[in-house]
Amino acid sequence: MHVIVVGCGRVGARLATILEDDGHSVAVVDRRAASFTRLADNFAGDRVVGVGFDRDLLRAAGVEHADAVIAVTGGDNSNILVARVARDAFGVDRVVARIYDPRRAEIYERLGIPTVATVRWTTERILRHVVTDGSAAPGWTDPTATVELVERIVPPTWAAHRLGELEQRSGARAVAVARNGTTFLAEDTTVLQDGDTAWFAVDRVGVEKLETALHADLSDKGAH
Repeated sequence: MHVIVVGCGRVGARLATILEDDGHSVAVVDRRAASFTRLADNFAGDRVVGVGFDRDLLRAAGVEHADAVIAVTGGDNSNILVARVARDAFGVDRVVARIYDPRRAEIYERLGIPTVATVRWTTERILRHVVTDGSAAPGWTDPTATVELVERIVPPTWAAHRLGELEQRSGARAVAVARNGTTFLAEDTTVLQDGDTAWFAVDRVGVEKLETALHADLSDKGAH
């Protein structure tokens, strides 16, 4: 696989090194030649100096046979331009742009450009460590912001109940369960235990329904 990395900051240099170590051919683009000093000493890929969204420069980096283009410069506009030129002008299927403004990231994701929203990602990761009930932020959201993967601790009231019961009540799809240091794929026949951590795929509306189901009174007949 041939990959073009536009932006040779700490992230770009690290990506280029990992990709090459994994056996891929890599070309790195940056407007400053001095930035290439961040690359590993044994980096054998191409180094191309210039603006990453320049079409001739992208051709020099091998975009016409590239399998992926990653834009991780320090500017949102530059990264989006690189991604759009690679996708629209050269037909590269796999393009990813780093975006600092989370509002912009959501817009571009809806346009079909996968983004990594640095501020949003960092915020969500911190909240997941601080807010212990796991309700602060999704662990993963699809590019259209429609489906989320959320992590929840199973309340004591659901102990000894089957996971399928919780799915039926909540409309969520259970993906995996962690118990006593082991994580396994979820099945509707899985019997829940107090303190289990479970991951659910839900849509935006389904998050509230899942919360309601998790804290429902299971003494009524509909619980079984």
